[in-house]
Formats: sequence, C-alpha cells, structure tokens
Amino acid sequence: MIDDNKIGEYYMKNILTQNISLHIIANAALGTGLSGGDRIFIELARKWAKYGHDIKIYVWEDGYEMCKRNHLENVNYIIWNAARYKKFGFIILYIIRTITGCIGALKVQYYDNNNVVYSSSDFLPDSIPALILKLRFKNNVKWIAGFYLFAPNPLSKESPYIGRNKLKGLFYYMSQLPVYWLIKRYADIVFVTSEPDVEKFITNKRSKDKIVVIRGGVDIEPSTKYLSSNDVIPLSNRIYDACFVGRFHYQKGVIELIDIWKLVCEKKPNAKLAMIGVGPLESEVKNKIATLELENNIDRLGFKDGADKYEIFKQSKIIVHPATYDSGGMAAAEGMAWGLPAVSFDLEALETYYPLGMIKTSCYDFEIFAENIVNLLEDEEFYQKIREDAVKWAKEWDWDKRAKTIMDNINTIDIEGTKYGI
Repeated sequence: MIDDNKIGEYYMKNILTQNISLHIIANAALGTGLSGGDRIFIELARKWAKYGHDIKIYVWEDGYEMCKRNHLENVNYIIWNAARYKKFGFIILYIIRTITGCIGALKVQYYDNNNVVYSSSDFLPDSIPALILKLRFKNNVKWIAGFYLFAPNPLSKESPYIGRNKLKGLFYYMSQLPVYWLIKRYADIVFVTSEPDVEKFITNKRSKDKIVVIRGGVDIEPSTKYLSSNDVIPLSNRIYDACFVGRFHYQKGVIELIDIWKLVCEKKPNAKLAMIGVGPLESEVKNKIATLELENNIDRLGFKDGADKYEIFKQSKIIVHPATYDSGGMAAAEGMAWGLPAVSFDLEALETYYPLGMIKTSCYDFEIFAENIVNLLEDEEFYQKIREDAVKWAKEWDWDKRAKTIMDNINTIDIEGTKYGI
C-alpha cells in the first residue's frame, strides 16, 4: 500500500502518464434524487476529470439531466435515448434502457488497450452493457463493476419490502441473481461499499485486493472552513433538532423515522425534524406525518444538495440514519462533517462504515432510538464527545483522497492474459 502522505506525489508521477480512458455506464440513474451509487460515480468522475483523464459518461436522458444538475463538467456524454418510453411505466422503461444500453455497447469502438469500463451499479441497464464491452474487447478493457447493495431476500423477516411491495422486492432480488454471477465471473475489479461483502466476490481467479471497498466521500472543504470560523450557529439558536438526508425508500427507514419522531416529541413536544429527500414513499411519508399529527414537528424539504443542503446542516443539531437495510450510506458522513453527531440502527455494515461519531441502536427498537436522540440533545458533554468523533471520522471521507486511492487500485491491477472462472 502507498503511504497516504505520498499518494499525491505517486499519483502525479505514475498515473497521469498512463492517459487512461474511463467509460462510466450510468444508464440506470432515475428521477430527481441522487442515490449513493450516483453520488459515487459523479464525484469520482469529477475528480478524475480534474486530473486530466478522458471521461465518457453513458446515460439516458434522465441520467444526463442528473449529471448536469450536479455540475459534472469536463466529461463527454453519450446519450442512449429512452425517455419516450417513460409513459409505459417503470418495468418497461427499465427493460428498454437495458436494451438500448446493449445496442449502444455493441456500437462502441475502442482503438487502444488502456480503457476502463465502470458500471456504476449492479442494475441491468448498467451491468449488462459493461459486460458486453468486456466480452467484445477482452484484455483491452478493465471492467470495474459497482455492486453496492445485495437485494434482501423478499421472504426474509428483515426484508423492507412488505405487503403490496413484496412484488417489487421479488423483482429486485431475482434480477440481481444473474448479475451477481456475471460480475463474479467476468469483472476485473469489484467496487463494494461494505467490508462484509468483500468475501462474496473472492474467487480462485480474483483475489481480495481486486475487491475495493468504496465508502463514498465528502467534500470536506466547505464544512472545515465553516467550523473553524466565527459564524457557527449556537445549538440553542438552531431550527432543527435533527435532520435526515436520503431517498424516501423502504430501505432507508423513512416511515420508521416518523414513528421514532413521535416518541421524541412525547419527551420534547417542540422537537423539530428536517427531512431532505424525494422518492417512492413521498405520499406515504406525508400521510404518516398527518396521521400522527406531526405537521408542526416535521418539515419535508424535498431534494437539496450543495449549499442548500449545507444550510440545513448548519441549522441542525443531529443527523439521523434510520436505515433498516443498508450497505452503509454516505449521507450521514456529510452531516457529520458539519459537526452533527449521528444516530442509527446497529446494522452489520455500519460497524466498519461508522466506527466513530454514530450512536448505534439495537435493531429495530424505536424507543431506544428516540432515547438516543433525546440523550444527545439534553446531555451537553455527551453531545460534544460524539460530535468531536463525528468530525474526526468525516475527515477520512475526503473525496480527493478517495478518488486518488481508487485510481491507484485501478492502475495496479494487471489483467493481461486474464482467464475467467470461479
């Protein structure tokens, strides 16, 4: 491994001279929100482009708009058109995007042997076109496969897909099974977000060093400047006792969070929660808030990013991460960088993801989760201890450092003469 203090020097001497062409397939990007996988590929592409690499992004129209909203510049976009099929619903659109991606991958031509193809998720519209490129160009292409979350077994008690949503869970689970096998067999490097997932991709042809744990990253500079300034808002003057950032999705625990906040309000009647995000559960979240009569205690703020999101962090005391099924997640790290201690459930992935700065709650005890929130709000010494840990740990998430380390991993993998097999 390269010493962290020398990584920049190594990077400039050894990596930029290789003139790598990076082809990022992000054809599964959907909607106005931003998933963890989306955030990872956008920030990595931004950093890699800054260091002079040739970056091509393969997306459909929604993915292109998402990249532009997030100011991803100095890259080339290849659009695989599919927007006209939106009217047919999610499943048909998903299949169409997979097909158009495959057709696009069959048309691509590479004229050198220094290409890296990065499928930004395990979803079919990303992974199958990447597989086609790998099979077409063999040793002229390194395939990096992003596989950030194993779908929960829809029949297990831990599955967040319950009731009428079981069909969605089944579709997700069944569609991921062949992708897992294909990635395990053909990918040169696998990106995962959790240490427990590493062992699942080790084969007799792929050693542990070819499976890279990507924990995402944080833009540390704005929060570092703020926390070292005289403009930090005193806790007593902040609007929100806690904030949540993430997709309104079954796995993120957004419905459970409302039940938890009801318990918090029983002890602190004026407690205020900010919920940042959009997603398929927006209507259910709104209805749940009304049912529990929490309209004055919870603000739904929609999707926010950049400076707008930072303003909410400045006005918050805690960040909550109530995911019930997750591989890690980087939203909590963003809040932690702004000095917000975190509270979560004690998921296996979070043991290595957040060893500091986060209070873990027994799964899935809403009352203890609420107590942890209240304890942080009422115990100043306890709050400051967790806050300091949160800031310390968030500094390990700096995007510049992450992007350089990942590029180093790419360049040290020699795939010449690769033979596939598991």
